This record gives sequence, C-alpha cells and structure tokens, in this order.
Amino acid sequence: MVETSAALSLPYIQPSQAQKHVTHNAALRILDAATQLSVLEGARATPPAQPATGDRYLIASGATGDWAGKDGQVAVFDGTGWTCVMPKPGWRADIIATGAQVRFDGGAWVAALPDLQNVPQIGVQATADSTNRLVVASDATLFSHDGSDHRLKINKAADADTASLLFQSGWAARAEIGLSGSNELSVKVGTDGVSLRDALVIDPADASLRVPSGQTYLADILLDDDSAHSFDIPWSDPSRALIWMGVDLTGHSFLFSVTGPLAGAANFTALFTAPAGTLEFASGALTGTTGPDGHLSVAIDTGGATPRFYIENRLGAARQITLATLGR
Repeated sequence: MVETSAALSLPYIQPSQAQKHVTHNAALRILDAATQLSVLEGARATPPAQPATGDRYLIASGATGDWAGKDGQVAVFDGTGWTCVMPKPGWRADIIATGAQVRFDGGAWVAALPDLQNVPQIGVQATADSTNRLVVASDATLFSHDGSDHRLKINKAADADTASLLFQSGWAARAEIGLSGSNELSVKVGTDGVSLRDALVIDPADASLRVPSGQTYLADILLDDDSAHSFDIPWSDPSRALIWMGVDLTGHSFLFSVTGPLAGAANFTALFTAPAGTLEFASGALTGTTGPDGHLSVAIDTGGATPRFYIENRLGAARQITLATLGR
C-alpha cells in the first residue's frame, strides 16, 4: 500500500498501525506548513533567534543552524522546534512584509511576477515590437497627478533629432506637434499620409511665431474679369485681421488690415499696395463692375444676416487670386 499522498507527501495511516495519531499529526504538521502559504519575510539562510509559534519562513541556499541542509524548504516553528517541508515546483508564497509573491522553481524561491523595471517591451491589449516598445490599445489613456502637477516628458538625444506627438489616421500621418529636427516648436499637417507641412513654427530664441503657409481662407480663386467673389467673414466682430492678397500678375501684391466693428470700408487700412492706387476699399456687395476699371476692390457687406467679404476683379482678364490672413 502507498504510504504517502502524491502531491504533499502526507503520510497515510496503515492497516493495523499502532499509534495512528503519530502519523495523523505528522500529516497535519505538513498541512500546517504548506496550506495558505504566507511567510514573514523573503528567503533567509539563518533561523531567527526568537521565533513565535506559527512563524513561517522560506529557507535560502547555504542555510545554517537548525536549517542546515534544508535549502529551499518551508520552515514553520511549532513552539519547540522547526518543521521543514520540501516544496514542489510551482508552489507560491506571499511575503507578509512586502506583499510580494514568490514561487519555487524547483531549486530556489524566485519572484512570481516579472520585475517591471527595465522590461524590454510592454503591450496592453496589443503586441509591442522593437520600435514601439510600449503599445496600448484602448478607448483612452489617462495620466493623472499624484497630489499636484503632472508633466508628460518627451526627450530626444540631440538638437537635430525629433521629439514629437504624431497623429495618424489609418496608420498614416496626418499631423505632428513637437520638435521636428530642431529645437523650434512646430505644428505640421498633411493629407497624403507621408508629407507634413509646417503650419506654425515658434522660434525658441525669442518666441516669435511664423506661419509658413499662412492661414488661408481663400486660395487659388480664378476670378473672371468684371466679376466678384464673396464668402462669410471668418473673423469675429470686432475683428482684427492682417490680410495678404496675391495676384498672378507681375508686380501686383497687397497687404492690408481689417480692424474694429465690421462696418464696411471704414474697417480697411492699406499697409502695402503694388502698383500704388490699384486697390480699392468699398462697402456693401460688389457686383463685378462696382470699382474703377483696372483695379481690384475689396468690401465688407453687413446688410445680410452674416457679414460677407467681397473681392472684385477689374484688371482686364481672369486672374488667380490668393487671399491669406493672420488674426481673427
């Protein structure tokens, strides 16, 4: 007849055995040591000087004293001496002092959970790779404070490198904010998923702002001769806007401002007109022949529910006109 159990090696009471309580108590001592396994601290090699009844420990390698020769075992103090039990591979223990968990690997007690310091990759509901070493697939990702401030830091190795936030749609780049190849803060946008253009650039030396592409409301308007084009004014009332208007005619370019409550011609101020005298400011809707022949005219019409901006071409031929603005 088998004398011990398969998993915990608990001694069985044998037929016609004398002093059955001895065998039974030996089994209880093993159960007492192994069941709901929690220990006071991590594995140690030297027995404590003054253990309390019921104290349990994991025995480290190189054990001494009463634990000599019992490396890796579980030791429990019964009030008079130590009961030591050899664990099976896979046994786990909770360390009361730290809350950590360890497991027996067949030779020693090791951390049950991986060390989360310097892990090579982490994927949360997704698979990380050598480039994207942290990957999170989720509806949202929250970073919160721990009592006061919270900063998200992105560090690059050198000035010519990039530290940025890249926004994608269908895994294709659509916008980027950050330090792209320099220490200037830039906002880039694009439509083809490959090329991104600077929309805003801030110089770190003096915090000056550049808008390389302008803030364009009307671009590449092919406006026939003696015709007008209009659009709802995108600025607030009162408005503050600096407007550049370019024409596909050599020497023709115009810079002017719109300021104050929208009231018509009184809102316009010319800053640069080339050729001089070829830009007219008006009020109300333009018909295509409102202004003088050979000129461009612009106007604000406040007669409708929404103020509208008008451009009129009387330059003698259809012209490509670009209107860009800074401000609001």
